[in-house]
Amino acid sequence: MSVDIQTLLDQVDSREGELIDLLCKLISFETPAPPARNTKDAQAFIAGYLQNLGFSIDTWDMYPGDPNVVGVLKGAGDCAYKSVIINGHVDVAEVSPDEAWETGPFTPIVRDGLVIGRGAADMKGGLAGALFALMLLREHNIPLPGDITFESVIGEEVGEAGTLDCCKRGYMADLALVVDTSDLHIQGQGGVITGWITVKSPQSFHDGTRRQMIHAGGGLVGASAIEKMMKVIQGLQDLERHWAVTKSYPGCPLGSTTINPAVIEGGRHAAFIADECRLWITVHYYPNENHEAVTQEIEAHIRNVANADPWLKDNHPTFRWGGKSMIEERGEIFPALELDPSHAGIKLLASKYEMVTGEPAILGVSSTVSDGGWFGHEGIPAAVFGPGKLRHAHSINEQVSIQQLKDYTKIMIDFIAAWSSTPR
Repeated sequence: MSVDIQTLLDQVDSREGELIDLLCKLISFETPAPPARNTKDAQAFIAGYLQNLGFSIDTWDMYPGDPNVVGVLKGAGDCAYKSVIINGHVDVAEVSPDEAWETGPFTPIVRDGLVIGRGAADMKGGLAGALFALMLLREHNIPLPGDITFESVIGEEVGEAGTLDCCKRGYMADLALVVDTSDLHIQGQGGVITGWITVKSPQSFHDGTRRQMIHAGGGLVGASAIEKMMKVIQGLQDLERHWAVTKSYPGCPLGSTTINPAVIEGGRHAAFIADECRLWITVHYYPNENHEAVTQEIEAHIRNVANADPWLKDNHPTFRWGGKSMIEERGEIFPALELDPSHAGIKLLASKYEMVTGEPAILGVSSTVSDGGWFGHEGIPAAVFGPGKLRHAHSINEQVSIQQLKDYTKIMIDFIAAWSSTPR
């Protein structure tokens, strides 16, 4: 380790107050999603911070009041050195009015070695540490021959894929680090997709005709869409159990492939036989799977269920998968991300973790999802790596350890300097 870099690592300790102040400033911006459409001021602050460090700034609205911000620091190495994307989301989990916060979710508290406030763990701690690392590197004129791209995106909490929009806008790199909640583990992730399954009758019937549908000799061929959806749910449960027996992935608890019947809507009025029923499901799948194949498997299974039913065989359920926003479309996709432990960037990050903490790095699979999967989806090697414990994310009095935040910042300083100096 060079003397210059060691000096920077020491400054993380001596300038701890500045790092904490930066995190508290980010927490103070009220950016919960939902309701969303509230990140403009926070993004302007981050854009200004990056611009002061010499980054060129690109910003565009994903939705009114919710802009993406990308800062690019072109390396001096004329594309001969490795590039990196540092990615984080500025939106935070929603806050219910009745939550018992000690002060308020956006009035941060610094106490007992912790910073407390909405977003401390998920994931303004990661944003603060990465920004502070870049500030120290630039302040001390550490050579950075490779390109560095910093993405502060919106919408992660509600599936709005600000990160995908950055990829589609042309931002690429040799490695992407998503600085989301991982307890400083280096992680891949499984994937998630939501879907709507709809059972619909071609006709509507008065509830007084129900006797004719269900008793011998009634002569009326019809059905309640709600009751037929019960068969669909049973079919989904059968498939979920089959997956638990037949599928596995290293580092994932057995049975992590789940199909959650999250919301059901049906019927129109007590005087009608329910002529439509809609089921909103959430599907989790393993890192080596993709949502296209998983949804095809579900559809094929439910078609078989329908074909075994005398009414459903002529009135097959329909499917609508994913979406670009849980707010706008009531749907989302988070692609899976397979971590490659042999990738030079992952090996370097693990070595810097061990150098700073004195412990071997933990490589694994997150039990939740982040924007990391969009990089894998677009062919960019990536990992999720950030401070904060998942059990504190989305929680009342959300918090992050100051010591872990400092360790993270040190690791990022050393990693960025080393990776940016690695020849292609």
